Amino acid sequence: MSYLKKSGYKFLVVAEDMGLLVIAMATAIAMGFEIVSMFTAMKVTLADLLLLFIYLEVLAMVGIYLKSGKLPVRMPLYIAIVAIARYIILDMKNLDTLRMLGLAGAVLILAISILVIRYGHARFPYNNEDDT
Repeated sequence: MSYLKKSGYKFLVVAEDMGLLVIAMATAIAMGFEIVSMFTAMKVTLADLLLLFIYLEVLAMVGIYLKSGKLPVRMPLYIAIVAIARYIILDMKNLDTLRMLGLAGAVLILAISILVIRYGHARFPYNNEDDT
């Protein structure tokens, strides 16, 4: 039974690493396409920069996960905030007041959750590696 558990764990680790590699490669390819698109258009907009920032954050998140084996919960929250900001910038003319308030509320909730997580980590740090 122990051999089966070890084999299963090794398989999951390899599958996880392969998935992260695919995510990193796909993100790098998408980033390359975006850069080519900016050069072709000979124009860089704020939406383009925010999209590149999202790609960079995804790559950083993959790097942190590969280095430490842990996924910081705040990283996807930062990515979500930037994605909502990009959506607002791209579709600002078509957003009605209620939708704009909803998006602003979503950003506020995400920002508050980041603060709560940061406070929790500072106030109640992990005692050892086994608690994570």
